[in-house]
Amino acid sequence: MTHPSPALALHGIGLRIGAATILDGVDLTVDTGSMVGIIGPNGAGKTTLFNVVSGLARPTTGSVELDGRDITGLSVQRRARAGLGRTFQTSTVFAGLSALENVRMAAQVPRGHSLSLLRFPGPGDPATTVAYERLDEVGLAERAHVRAGDLSHGDKRKLEIAVLLAVEPSVVLLDEPMAGVGSGDVAGLVDVIRRMHRDRGCTVVMVEHHLDVLLGLVDKVAVLHFGSVIAYDSPVNVMENPTVQQAYLGASA
Repeated sequence: MTHPSPALALHGIGLRIGAATILDGVDLTVDTGSMVGIIGPNGAGKTTLFNVVSGLARPTTGSVELDGRDITGLSVQRRARAGLGRTFQTSTVFAGLSALENVRMAAQVPRGHSLSLLRFPGPGDPATTVAYERLDEVGLAERAHVRAGDLSHGDKRKLEIAVLLAVEPSVVLLDEPMAGVGSGDVAGLVDVIRRMHRDRGCTVVMVEHHLDVLLGLVDKVAVLHFGSVIAYDSPVNVMENPTVQQAYLGASA
């Protein structure tokens, strides 16, 4: 099956705040069904780029396309309804609610309901059924009734992915999913991300400082440096690129 448009396309994205240039002419095309990593030094603009794509920041120049549709002017909520999902560096789950309740709230949205704590569906409610299924997908089915705040950091990350999957995104932005995760939880979280990509067919764009994790997952890597993409290629080619070695890894040219 051919796809006439890429899942995500950024055209000349620029962002200036006062006299500071945060993003500068970013062009990036992400093919449908692929997994792309974004790397770069601290301050390179990675999270800011995610903010622009997800609608939290409005670019000074350029446009964002999702499945061939210009979404540059859409709100965060409308982008989510169009199929764009995102996680953040810090946990965004409701600590006082159970894992099931967190996912169930998200599952209400594509079924015509608002994200609300005021609905108390019964066991046969479609959103509740979906919530159990998504928890099972990420390996948290047995912890469905545990308070999210009592989960390990690694399990909270898995819960965030379950919440994300409950709104049925076609394109997923993962912002440092391994941040704060203990070494013993990394392999399980990597497996969840790999299965999400494989079984759900989601297009995944991931920012991650753990290069060994990222390079083992993605098809292509984009390197941001001072707000610009200086390389976009396979993991092997990117890591062998002299410009990347000098700018990102600190090696001599």
